[in-house]
Amino acid sequence: MDRQDNEKLLKLLEEKHNREKYNRFRYFFPDKDNRNFSALPSGVIHARDSYAKHLAFLNAGNRHPQRIFMAGNRCGKTLAGAYEMVCHLTGIYPDWWEGKKFYRPINAWAAGKTKVNTRDIVQNELLGKRVDMGSGMIPKDLIVKTTIAPGIPDGVETITVKHVGGGNSTLTFKAYESGVEAFVGTAMDVIWLDEECPPNVYTECVVRTATTGGIVYITFTPDRGLSDTVLLFFDNGKVQEGSIGVKHVTMCSWEDEPPLSHTVKRQLFESIPPHQREAKMRGVPFLGSGAIYPILEDDIKCKPIKIPDEWPRAYGMDVGWNRTAVVWGALNPDDDVIYIYSEYYRGQAEPSVHAAAIKARGEWIPGIIDKAARGRSQIDGERLIDIYQNLGLEVHPSIESKVVEAGLQNVLERLSTGRLKVFNTCVNWLGEYRIYRRDEKGRIIKKDDHLMDATRYLVDNFADIAALKPEDDWGSSSSEYSLSGRDEIGGY
Repeated sequence: MDRQDNEKLLKLLEEKHNREKYNRFRYFFPDKDNRNFSALPSGVIHARDSYAKHLAFLNAGNRHPQRIFMAGNRCGKTLAGAYEMVCHLTGIYPDWWEGKKFYRPINAWAAGKTKVNTRDIVQNELLGKRVDMGSGMIPKDLIVKTTIAPGIPDGVETITVKHVGGGNSTLTFKAYESGVEAFVGTAMDVIWLDEECPPNVYTECVVRTATTGGIVYITFTPDRGLSDTVLLFFDNGKVQEGSIGVKHVTMCSWEDEPPLSHTVKRQLFESIPPHQREAKMRGVPFLGSGAIYPILEDDIKCKPIKIPDEWPRAYGMDVGWNRTAVVWGALNPDDDVIYIYSEYYRGQAEPSVHAAAIKARGEWIPGIIDKAARGRSQIDGERLIDIYQNLGLEVHPSIESKVVEAGLQNVLERLSTGRLKVFNTCVNWLGEYRIYRRDEKGRIIKKDDHLMDATRYLVDNFADIAALKPEDDWGSSSSEYSLSGRDEIGGY
């Protein structure tokens, strides 16, 4: 090639580089008719199917004006937040988009913890470095103008963005450190909160979007555990994905993030303190020193197994009108491991309803109730036991008045030594386990802990009440296996 050809080639390569650099948005999550992934720039999301959690979060916006994307570190949560913001600012939506759409220019906010943090993360993701404006998620050719943020070197206060439908959208950067007063006033269409915000800021943002048909979404790793803001998104405090009215929760872990290699995951894993791994790896709020059972969920749950006929069984029961909870356990006598293999979890039903569900697991299985549970008097507890016995249950009061802390220690000892396992089908049990905690004064938070109490009763009294399946029934099928750990009456 002569010099002239080399110059042409260099010019073409430079043009290609600039096109990729200043149009990042157009390469993310390509449309279905743009499948020549090998021709896309490095670092581009090549296969939407591998990012199911990100797309689920984006598409949920059509039906849920309040959303959180609660993800582990390095899972692309900020990238997802920036991508959605650019869709709304520009009016450019990919063909697969099922989320919220605006057919006009919008007014939006994007916020972070501090002004510096907002500049370094949110602003940088949207605009690129100040010295190279347009290398972020917003296409350079659609940036109309920016205004400088006073007192923040290289900081931007507002961005004006060209909308494909005509006119311009406006985005203003904010910071939680400015207080709730900074979020009062103007009605907004879209508010993106990167990292967890104070609950009063979140509430104010919801108010700002109430009259516009707007949306609020948060992208964060739950490093602060079960904070008041996090608990706004969970039904009865149970940490799990899905829809709760107008709200939607998407959780994303390292397993959902294909670009992280096994080596990188291992290096990150080893650098994270054990009590933070659920948050950093899976986006599950960690409880820190407040956790009553600080054992990783993966270390205690297991896939369902067939319970041999010769293993003794029993159940623990926590009773109440708002929630009656039961857990069934079976002991492997060879290694002293108790398996929690089934659960019942239902509220606002008569004892006859609960009794029918309990007998479905096996009428011969004995149970234990704490006769003073839930603040009930001992007399009331004994009367309740009489009711269940008259309904055909072999249920007993706790053998003696057990000290709560001693019972918790018994359960913790089994969990710590691998002698208490839980079937992964016991989803309500696992939900309570994740949030079973103490308050700042060390007191047990008596909320959404019914199955945890039932487990304590079971472990404390198992040796005294457990029974073997009648030999006449050995080898026969039992309804407990078909239940796979869940309740067949009234849901989970």
